[in-house]
Amino acid sequence: MLILVLVAAAGMRLCPLVGAQPLCRARTVRTGKVFNVMQAVDGDVLYFPSTTPRVIKHPCRKNVAVYLGRQLFFTTDSFKSSLPPLTIPSSKQVGVPAVTSVHFIGSLLLLVVNQKVYIYNYREVSWKSSVGMNKSPCSHISGDNCCFTSNVFCIDINNRIFAYLLGEPVSQAHIYESTNGGRRFTKYTYEGQAQLVGSLGGIFNLYGLSQIGMLIIYRNKGTFKYSHHPLDRSLGLAFNYNETLNVAIVPGHRGLLILWSENSLLFSHNSGDVDSIPVKLGDRSCTAPSHEYELAVLTKEDHLYYGSMGLLQVPARLEWIIMRLQLWAQSDLRLAFWYGRGPPPILIFNFFVVMGSCLCCLVCVLYPRAQARPASLLLSVLRGWDHNTRGLLPGKLSLPPLVCGGARHSLGLQASISETGYTLDGTIQYRLDIYLKQQQHWGRTDPNFTSSLRRATISTLTVDIANKEMSCIDIKPLSTLISIGCNLDKKIIVQNKVSACSMGILDSMVLQDNYNYIVEKEFYDLSFQGNKSTKNQVVHYPYDRLGCPRLVYHDTPWRPVIELWQDGHFEEVVKADYVLREVNGLFTYSYTLSVKQAGCYYQPQNWTTIIKEMGEPTWDRENYVSCFDDENTVPLQWPEIPYQILGGRTENSIVFGPRNGIYIFFLAIVDPYYSYCHLQTMFSIYVHGAYPPLSVNPGFTMVMLMGGIMLALWLAYVIPKLLSSNQGQRIKMFGARLCWRCKRLCSWHRSRAGSPLGSRLTPREAGADP
Repeated sequence: MLILVLVAAAGMRLCPLVGAQPLCRARTVRTGKVFNVMQAVDGDVLYFPSTTPRVIKHPCRKNVAVYLGRQLFFTTDSFKSSLPPLTIPSSKQVGVPAVTSVHFIGSLLLLVVNQKVYIYNYREVSWKSSVGMNKSPCSHISGDNCCFTSNVFCIDINNRIFAYLLGEPVSQAHIYESTNGGRRFTKYTYEGQAQLVGSLGGIFNLYGLSQIGMLIIYRNKGTFKYSHHPLDRSLGLAFNYNETLNVAIVPGHRGLLILWSENSLLFSHNSGDVDSIPVKLGDRSCTAPSHEYELAVLTKEDHLYYGSMGLLQVPARLEWIIMRLQLWAQSDLRLAFWYGRGPPPILIFNFFVVMGSCLCCLVCVLYPRAQARPASLLLSVLRGWDHNTRGLLPGKLSLPPLVCGGARHSLGLQASISETGYTLDGTIQYRLDIYLKQQQHWGRTDPNFTSSLRRATISTLTVDIANKEMSCIDIKPLSTLISIGCNLDKKIIVQNKVSACSMGILDSMVLQDNYNYIVEKEFYDLSFQGNKSTKNQVVHYPYDRLGCPRLVYHDTPWRPVIELWQDGHFEEVVKADYVLREVNGLFTYSYTLSVKQAGCYYQPQNWTTIIKEMGEPTWDRENYVSCFDDENTVPLQWPEIPYQILGGRTENSIVFGPRNGIYIFFLAIVDPYYSYCHLQTMFSIYVHGAYPPLSVNPGFTMVMLMGGIMLALWLAYVIPKLLSSNQGQRIKMFGARLCWRCKRLCSWHRSRAGSPLGSRLTPREAGADP
């Protein structure tokens, strides 16, 4: 078998469209021993049901790839060693082990096997099943890859995966989304999905537009439906869709899509506006592997096409290279993928050849034979990615550089080039200045054109040479990824200058010792509706997170002082709109301002409306609408209810009722213009100074008090009248005699106690009246 492959390699020639010199020479051919496909294997052997084999390469790790064919082969060394077929453990009980879609995430390979999603960790050589899809079938998964794994927003890009059933009616399609790399999926509903007509051709994260794009097929036409403003108002441009197309997102997040099938090859520069790429008339494409900046196509007629994906020259100008492959006429030749670039060599192609029961891998290297055409070299270094970006451009500017941004609805740019001097050899130096600003702040665009400030976006910035042609010295564009969103170094804290521990009310040692406290049943409601509960609640105090509570006096207007910190340094005191919620449901506090007193133009939101709308107490910058903003369309109907937003333009505060104890608050900045970050924190306070509650019924106490007062008034009126009558005189005489006798009796007891004969004296002898 090895000899046969070597002979085939020696017989292969790749020639340019013009000229008779061969362009390709075989450099290395590697093959391993033949694995007997009938031998026993551990688990179920996976296979790809399509008639067109395919190789999916890891976008960030050049030596990792998976071959999809009559069997699956997984490699971590670019197929340089012998490989057994990829199998899934029999314990997974996949049934028919047919793989219809795969996707790489870091060290994970996601596979759709028999309409279910499985995760293969090739580092640990372990398998797991995804959960959360409620037995709904799926045929495809889609996602994107960001190779800058040190950035959190790149990790979020990698972890966001969609799963769906290709061809399902789009109005009823079951689409699932995962934000943790396919481990768990939840139902995803596209806004307005029920009104859409057609079948589902796929759903993709189109970071080049900062959109989620749904491909809809209707009457042999394909079009993209977008998820967010401003592109969600209409469908994209329609294109011919006569057969099921494979869709590949080109790495780099620039919005490039490749759509291909056996009879079609399409390309999109901006994630939806699709154009066809012409190949030789009558050619049918076999595979169309792409890299970040190049595209290679192998047709069933053994024609190889190659093109560069720059800013202006789309792969519509694919160079045609004739392949003489007479020895392989009866074999199953497939271009799998290519990697590497010159000079020299320009390209390295991997070909897979099926011969009998053996799958062999052939490496072909394209060397430059002709003299390279002079070209202006773009040797810029993009650096200092803040507001201004500069780069030096030595050389002639016969082909000027072009600057292009990705998400044009989010990021605007302005570029200028100027001479800065000369190098030691007399070459002119130029400086390229790129000024970036959010599109909302340029002041030159219609508000309906820009994306929402509430939503973080991602854009790319690419510098390329206009109208450059293919040459042996290929100059790839310079590109960088820009996150228009949260600076993760930001955080907020609530000032704590006077704590209950520093004032001696609480003991920090006691709080740290697994401290619990009781929330009385009449003071809390976990549904946050202000209703009394049926039993007391025991709450554990997390001292390690909250520290000692801040000290607040009851019945005094109070609001927290919020500090913004960035990268460990204090920035400012936050004055933006924010909201508070007691996490244990305590409602023994109120707001000092009503909606009318706050001066609202429209009816403001509150926790009750948020819970009703969201189904949970989730109030943040994305769903907040100010009562002073014209975006709020709710008329002012209840001006007397409490205004529950603090900060901003009002002096609103909260006042605590007569309850001493600990409160734990969740605080969220809701002003969408203050930061793209979800600035949130938790803090605790201790309210003191309230009188203890009465242990008797207040109504009963009031009745008894009023009764006592009335009785006293009646006695003050009746007694003087009674004493002035004859009966009253007798009562007075009786009282006088009673008092006199009491006195004499007391004197007798004293004399008896002091006399040695006191025990023998009678009351009469002691002077008492008998």
